[in-house]
Amino acid sequence: MQQVKVQENKQDQVNTKLKPTVLVLASNNAGKAREFGEMLSPLGFEVKLQREFNVPEAEETGKSFIENALLKARHAAAVSGLPALADDSGICVDVLGGAPGILSARFCGVHGDDQGNNDKLLKLLEPYPQSCDRGAHYVCALALVRHADDPLPLTAVATWDGYIGQRPLGNGGFGYDPLFEVENRGFTAAQLPEEIKNLISHRARALKKLCALLEIYPL
Repeated sequence: MQQVKVQENKQDQVNTKLKPTVLVLASNNAGKAREFGEMLSPLGFEVKLQREFNVPEAEETGKSFIENALLKARHAAAVSGLPALADDSGICVDVLGGAPGILSARFCGVHGDDQGNNDKLLKLLEPYPQSCDRGAHYVCALALVRHADDPLPLTAVATWDGYIGQRPLGNGGFGYDPLFEVENRGFTAAQLPEEIKNLISHRARALKKLCALLEIYPL
């Protein structure tokens, strides 16, 4: 009987070690959760949306992508009491001084109006018909905190370089994807197969950097 109990205790220890760490994603985007989950699960994480923990949207008052990512991650960790991951993404156009930047999702004044945002961007770029004058960069900043007051958050920033086209092309993706011509590809982000986009995008590159950090600094 004693031997059986010892074996059960050992099995419980093994199960505890194998149990994944829940990571709250400071977003309600199921697609993002799936994408992050696929890359983080081999490292022992289970990514869950913030709404599962009744976390309201954080107020994005930062002046940069990384500031907003940190704000969102700390907010989600404070409400949930769990480690949290946040991303802040957008597109920066060189000739516009980096705009739309952190205002990418609400560039036209209405949050999430992709058509309005694209129309405004094209209008602003009318004086610049040459591709060489329409350089643009998708940006993704990631922040992972162990707790709300984590003094050493893990952060990663990556870009995806290209140009803003003259007109929308492609039916895939979202946001500015139909206008974003990927450098050296000859396609817009909206024309790329999803599996290719998810390998070379700004978000994929930032996530690879974050995974490398987690190998060095595990939670």
